Amino acid sequence: MQAEFQALKQHLQKVIVGQEALLDKLMIGLLTGGHILLEGPPGLAKTTAVKTLAKGVHASFQRIQFTPDLMPGDVMGSEILDVNSGQLSFVKGPIFNEIVLADEINRAPPKVQSALLEAMAEKQVTAGGQTRALPELFLVMATQNPLEQSGTYPLPEAQLDRFMLHVTLDYPGEDEELEILRRDRAHHFGVDEEQPGAFLTPQNVLLARRAVAEQFVSEPVERYMVALVTATRKLGELDANLDGVLEVGASPRASIALLHAASAYAWLQGRDYVTPDDVITLLPDVLRHRLIVSFSGRAQQWSADSLINRIIELVPVPVPDAAE
Repeated sequence: MQAEFQALKQHLQKVIVGQEALLDKLMIGLLTGGHILLEGPPGLAKTTAVKTLAKGVHASFQRIQFTPDLMPGDVMGSEILDVNSGQLSFVKGPIFNEIVLADEINRAPPKVQSALLEAMAEKQVTAGGQTRALPELFLVMATQNPLEQSGTYPLPEAQLDRFMLHVTLDYPGEDEELEILRRDRAHHFGVDEEQPGAFLTPQNVLLARRAVAEQFVSEPVERYMVALVTATRKLGELDANLDGVLEVGASPRASIALLHAASAYAWLQGRDYVTPDDVITLLPDVLRHRLIVSFSGRAQQWSADSLINRIIELVPVPVPDAAE
């Protein structure tokens, strides 16, 4: 099963230049069923990566462009009157797909965000007094523009907490951008005729999720995960200089997300056990969107990422013998 996932990743690498971390996080989301929030300026292939992933899994896919005038019914679906029968019938919205790309999610109004929250948290949609289940594979991969751009709004805390990972992207290096130019030219003139195939099926993905859930995690590594997350709620006890720099720390949902993400990452590396290094690798993406830096913290030039790095320094890492 791991070979098929590696083949899928290799295909993604043929389509997306660089962005190795992005591809890893997309695979982790697929393996855990955890929703992914991608943040970065336009033009970094966020949409292309998600579309290519959906094709590689042979999953039903729908892109939803979030705009300020979007209504909940446009996403979830609504009841329509049948003029012939005089009865109301429910027409499913684009949310009823296995992989949903919520493009520019932070441009949507609060009503849409509230409706989306139920789908992400419960994998169901309630409309017209009836609750309807979403596909078993259901996964939301959302893109978000940096908040400094006009027309963007911060997502509600409850909504952010439903994303397992928040991945931030930056511009490619010069060599990578040169490769992008060459690939685009080849594609434009029809030089590359390779058509994307389906490397996996939704059933394969669900079986792999069970394998990931069976990864071995020793008690010292479990305690290390919990210590990292709870440190966000008592920074002042770890370092008196950090007292009051956070308004809100991470909830136990962050510990669960960290466990799932680290287990999937280890599985992708071909291991059946989780190490402290796996935990450290995934910690920034798990915590970044769950921390709210206070006014005092911002005045001291602290950011969520810099605080996460400081937490990694402060919390003792389990010794290798105990971790394994």
